[in-house]
Amino acid sequence: MPIFNLKTALSGLAFAALATTAQAEFPERDIEVIFPWPPGVTMTSSQVMAEALSEELGVNVTVISTPGGTGVKAMQTALNRPADGYTIFDGWVAPMVVQSLLGKIDADHTDFTPLYALGAVPNSIIVRADDDRFPDLESLIAYMKDHPGDLRYTSGAYGNLPHVDIANMFKATDTVAQHIPYAGLEEALKDMRGGILDFMAGNPGFVRANSDHVRVLAALSDLKSVQDIFGGVPLISESKALDYPLTGLAPMGWSWYVVPKGTPDDRVQILREAMAAALEKPEVQEYFDSIGRPLLGYPPEDYIATVDAVREQLSTATDAIEWEAEKLKSTR
Repeated sequence: MPIFNLKTALSGLAFAALATTAQAEFPERDIEVIFPWPPGVTMTSSQVMAEALSEELGVNVTVISTPGGTGVKAMQTALNRPADGYTIFDGWVAPMVVQSLLGKIDADHTDFTPLYALGAVPNSIIVRADDDRFPDLESLIAYMKDHPGDLRYTSGAYGNLPHVDIANMFKATDTVAQHIPYAGLEEALKDMRGGILDFMAGNPGFVRANSDHVRVLAALSDLKSVQDIFGGVPLISESKALDYPLTGLAPMGWSWYVVPKGTPDDRVQILREAMAAALEKPEVQEYFDSIGRPLLGYPPEDYIATVDAVREQLSTATDAIEWEAEKLKSTR
């Protein structure tokens, strides 16, 4: 073999060895999880997962709160980062599906590569604990029929998933109330306790943390598991006052840990293996159970089918927010 070719071959082998070593060393620095909401119980659950990932990967995995635009700011931030495995998006249904359908971002779930599904957050309709005007959901609906547009409520941010859920209840019952946006549910609860709001949306963690001050009228779901999470409250699907159109995962919040599309396959695999191990940790499972956020743990091969099914339902359900706005105008 000529010396020139031998040197070339040796050089190529050295380069390949260096490349293999570089790949094997991933991750070499800290990883960031872009989280779309303000700090709170839900962010803490993402931090619990991040800590478990840190133990598996040997580097710090830090959760960065990036609120704005009902998740759009965080999603865009993640998409603008290099697809190198060092950025994970805690991809919630609100930005990836709802805001995408509403045209608030020119991207959706197909712009990411999935790791695993994290957890679900069911929603409910809650009132002040001592509000005897509404002993059940049916009495709330009846009041709104007799007094269209008089009641005030919040889902938190305008256009978020709980807003879609409640707007669909309005549309199904031909009722309406005034939506008041809030940056956080704790601030909204103060106003509900003060009589400024009449009802609001609440997730299990929020309900449990404020059990002395709120009462659940109905869980916005058709799943028995959700009923159990809220302590046996009625399901909206069981109400004789309406035929609720959202089923399964569609009416609840949930997230997948995902990375920007184009992230190298070997790095995706390392992250997937680490998350699969993290999901099995007893301390992770116990924490999620304690806040009423069931771990989903769906594998990456279920990502497209699962999210597509929710997107199909919500593709028409999001129209209920516009219906709500028009209905409210007609009451004035």
